[in-house]
Amino acid sequence: MASAAIRADLLSDTVTRPGVAMREAMATAVVGDDVFGEDPTVRELEERVAGLLGHEAGLFTPTGSMANQLGVRLHVKPGEELVGDSLAHVLRAELGAAAILSGISSRTWVSQRGRFRAADAAELMITGVGPYQVCTALVIVENTHNFGGGTIQSLDEIQRARELTRERGVAMHLDGARLWNAHVATGVPLDAYGREFDTVSVCLSKGLGAPVGSVLVGSSDAMAEARVWRKRFGGGMRQVGILAAAGLWALDHHVDRLALDHARARRAAEAMGAAAPGAVDLSTVETNIVIVDVAAAGWPAPDFVAAALARGVRTYAVGPGAVRLVWHLEVDDAATDHAIDVLTALLSERRSDSDPA
Repeated sequence: MASAAIRADLLSDTVTRPGVAMREAMATAVVGDDVFGEDPTVRELEERVAGLLGHEAGLFTPTGSMANQLGVRLHVKPGEELVGDSLAHVLRAELGAAAILSGISSRTWVSQRGRFRAADAAELMITGVGPYQVCTALVIVENTHNFGGGTIQSLDEIQRARELTRERGVAMHLDGARLWNAHVATGVPLDAYGREFDTVSVCLSKGLGAPVGSVLVGSSDAMAEARVWRKRFGGGMRQVGILAAAGLWALDHHVDRLALDHARARRAAEAMGAAAPGAVDLSTVETNIVIVDVAAAGWPAPDFVAAALARGVRTYAVGPGAVRLVWHLEVDDAATDHAIDVLTALLSERRSDSDPA
């Protein structure tokens, strides 16, 4: 089937484009050479994000994956391991970077929707065994959890894990690509999450709508070391204040509005759940991401994605029978209404392989 003009792009919250005001902020940014630490706009962004997350210093990076990999490299020596859940972005979607770039091994536990439990981390960690087994140096937590479907992690569980890791000399890194969503949905202050971790990465290019960029935060010494590794990884940039200005604008204008994305995602989830009972578990819809069990309505995920695209709704298959929908600042009420009409109609068809759409 041919694709219609896209009227609701639910592929990811990474597809947003900078608006006029953000572009103006970028065009007028004061810049310098950031490799030499001379870009004032970058320094302002790094200091601001570090302060929001309760840390001493920050480091601007071109991507969230680089921010995560720098955090990993700071804490884990070659030959040591990190542990995390089997759906974690660091382990599932960063193409084996920890092993390839830093000589780090990893092990995982299986969790429900990426939900973090301190007990899972404690059971997997191995420490104090000398040269006889690989020792655990780092626990990874992702909040919100992408492949879990926008899952918000419990601050209580994080704090329990922090107590255990301190006792055993293990560091903790937070992949907070969508931490802004967790903060808006729960009201938990950003620094309440951030202070429980040795390092935190946050993205500016997802729900906040900047065109590119993430920030890694931690101690001043850690960020000085991370700056060296950023250069080694090829991430040293020059007059990058043009990009940092977009991040600053996003922090001023796009954090609180995330609540709109959450509300629209919830409205769509309720409509799909009513159209095809069992396709959406409403108890799992916590932020801007909805995972739809299209197999429950008789659809293979690739076919559902293609059929939705043909009707102007772009989605993403995350499994043979599961489709992910992500709301963001370019999906307004009208686009959400269109998505609801298309997706509920498809789910209601209850198609089978012998009855193609």
